[in-house]
Amino acid sequence: MTTLEDCRALDAQDPLRALRDQFIIPEGVLYLDGNSLGVLPKAAPARIAEVVAKEWGEGLIRSWNTASWFDLPQRLGDKVARLVGAAPGEVVCTDSTSVNLYKVLFAALSQQKDSGRKLVVSERSNFPTDLYIAESLCRERGFTLKLIDAGELQGPGSVLTDEVAVLMLTHVNYRTGAMHDMKAVTAAAHAAGALTVWDLAHSAGAVPVALNDSNADYAIGCGYKYLNGGPGAPAFAWVHTRHAGKFEQPLSGWWGHAAPFEFTPHYRPAPGVGRYLCGTQPVIALAGLECGLDTVLAAEVFNGEQGAMAALRAKSLALTDLFIALVEERCAGQGLALVTPREHARRGSQVCLSRDEGAYAIVQALIARGVIGDYRAGDSQMPDILRFGFTPLYLGFEDVWNSVEHLVQVLETGEWRRAEFNRKNAVT
Repeated sequence: MTTLEDCRALDAQDPLRALRDQFIIPEGVLYLDGNSLGVLPKAAPARIAEVVAKEWGEGLIRSWNTASWFDLPQRLGDKVARLVGAAPGEVVCTDSTSVNLYKVLFAALSQQKDSGRKLVVSERSNFPTDLYIAESLCRERGFTLKLIDAGELQGPGSVLTDEVAVLMLTHVNYRTGAMHDMKAVTAAAHAAGALTVWDLAHSAGAVPVALNDSNADYAIGCGYKYLNGGPGAPAFAWVHTRHAGKFEQPLSGWWGHAAPFEFTPHYRPAPGVGRYLCGTQPVIALAGLECGLDTVLAAEVFNGEQGAMAALRAKSLALTDLFIALVEERCAGQGLALVTPREHARRGSQVCLSRDEGAYAIVQALIARGVIGDYRAGDSQMPDILRFGFTPLYLGFEDVWNSVEHLVQVLETGEWRRAEFNRKNAVT
């Protein structure tokens, strides 16, 4: 049996432990929801205040040049590139995940418009906004969205037929924490003649990603989860260089023009991924995102040439292994079932549990104790989920022990049955 002392010993040996000092974490809070919203970097309030008071307040419009506002999307994109296996100049930070998905899926469909292929394939359990965007685009462009289970992608009877134009997947599933083998899935899609669109919302800053090595086509991702960019932080978009001169940008705003300040009446797209920009960029939000990116990149010093993600991944797997083991040791007989894969190669940086009764209320009872996770509703095909995210930048092994201790108490006392924990909030 693992003990509290064992967990404290692991913390004492943890080379990444000092990275927690980069963050403001409220006293008494065990934060297991960085996969929904990362915590506040200590550098962010002062940096945002500087942008507001000095760069905006004093520099005014001059700051587009003097404070280098103009190239923020590209500069931050280069920082994201270090975390997702892309090269400098291949990523831009801009807009929301949903808007960027619209752009890249539109581009992929445009490339396939004369191929005779009319299917867009995605997982039934994909994040809803991805499916909603795909539904809309398929309706507008004359394609059909086909929803599948993950097991249908490869092997005998694969759904990757010559009818598939685009395979659109989230690399780490938001409900289960299950992770695709991006390289293998992309190769299978390409062998069938399909293009790939990857959503990295639960991957960037959480698990190693190798976009170029995987030969992927398009990818987008979120800035406010594991990248700690703040609520509603700008997202990012990437396109493989082989498509750089071909893809269409459906939202052809002036910031994606090859020369915005020529003010010509007709659109001329910027080269490469720069054309994915649209309107004037949100400078204050981008400043906050840069602070978040820097907290992740700080892990590079612990892993040299292998980059930040190798060091973070090793600790993430150790944290999630420990959580799974403690739940199974200490909550046996309480009706919890593990949904997240045990295999390291198939697991993201979260652990999801299901329970036939009370999943929402259990999460609310934990939140009241300061253990913040979240709940995702199921349906006739998918169970209700208690979801716990593990961000190795600011979580330790004793945090895992204490979180499970609270879970044990909530379950054994029946505390979750109290009325206040069974009233649904707008955000779950």
